[in-house]
Amino acid sequence: MVTLLIADDHPLYRDALRGALSLSLPSLTLKEAGDLTSTVDMLNQEDIDLLLLDLHMPGSNDLFGLLHIRKLYPDIPVAVVSGTEDTSLISKIIGVGASGFIPKTASAQDIGNAVEAILDGDIWLPEGLSDSVDDVDEAFSELADKVASLTPSQYKVLCYMRDGLLNKQIGYNLDIAEATVKAHVTAIFKKLGINNRTQAVLIASQLELEPPSR
Repeated sequence: MVTLLIADDHPLYRDALRGALSLSLPSLTLKEAGDLTSTVDMLNQEDIDLLLLDLHMPGSNDLFGLLHIRKLYPDIPVAVVSGTEDTSLISKIIGVGASGFIPKTASAQDIGNAVEAILDGDIWLPEGLSDSVDDVDEAFSELADKVASLTPSQYKVLCYMRDGLLNKQIGYNLDIAEATVKAHVTAIFKKLGINNRTQAVLIASQLELEPPSR
């Protein structure tokens, strides 16, 4: 029996995926999660064979959710499900270790084909997109690996720095002490191999995605 985890914060879309998969692959056992924290908890508790991951769910923060999960569970294949079909984004997704990209406009048949292909060990992309996807450069791969070492809290701080917030403002938004924010910033600089906020902003901007198309 194959167990698949659908990680998406919209119950209606989870229901739609469940329906599509139940029709094409009735032997699947389906689990659900609505944010990054519950996704990681489920991966810890269950024997998951494939994760379908929404990049825009709470906690995922652009590419971080994918990077974080690939770092923690390198042996679990991940297919990204997204409403954004930009080829440069898809290139990054595949370049950092995803096993496939499934558009939210995909038919039930395509979703079933994608899941079967990925479970067989293949990389799946929508028809017509394979030739448009480029290899990511080595610099981006190294950057992605460093960002994957951040904790979710550290990545939230990094995103707030990208948005121009000061430590006091970040602490207020996260309901933590300013000293804790400073400790996070120090850890971020060390893990990313940088020494100032400008460099941090540039790194975070490279991982920023378009808003979700919903």
